[in-house]
Amino acid sequence: MSRACLLRHNLLVDRLLPAVLLAAFIIGVALLLQRKKSATPTDAITEHRAPTHLERAQFDAPERPWLVAVFTASSCTTCAEVWAKAVVLESAEVVVQQVELSESADLHAQYGITAVPIVALADADGAVQSSFLGPVSATHLWAGLAELRNPGSVPPGCTDH
Repeated sequence: MSRACLLRHNLLVDRLLPAVLLAAFIIGVALLLQRKKSATPTDAITEHRAPTHLERAQFDAPERPWLVAVFTASSCTTCAEVWAKAVVLESAEVVVQQVELSESADLHAQYGITAVPIVALADADGAVQSSFLGPVSATHLWAGLAELRNPGSVPPGCTDH
């Protein structure tokens, strides 16, 4: 082997081989860390629920006998539709309040809101008497509130839809 070939061979062995080994080691560590990170169990939410009680003092007009709390998120188009249907329920006896995630993240967390929209119909004590998860018709919202305010006012079978 010529001297030039030996120098080139030594250069490859002395410089390139350690660099390749170092790169392989770094890639191996990165893959191991990635596998370890993805193997960590997650807290999967398997069921969404409406709150069962709302602290009326945390909401508008706690002196009114009924609260319609509409839990929403600004990025949710269904939420906007549900809010538009719920807001018309406002009256002297009923306060309707939108609880939007970016503005009221603390209330979403406190009440365990894991999906939107959720409509909670609460009485004067804050007990949630009825709720709707997901899209809901204006008729169902109206009938649900009417039945709570005046039991027996909704014809039989109308609340089964």
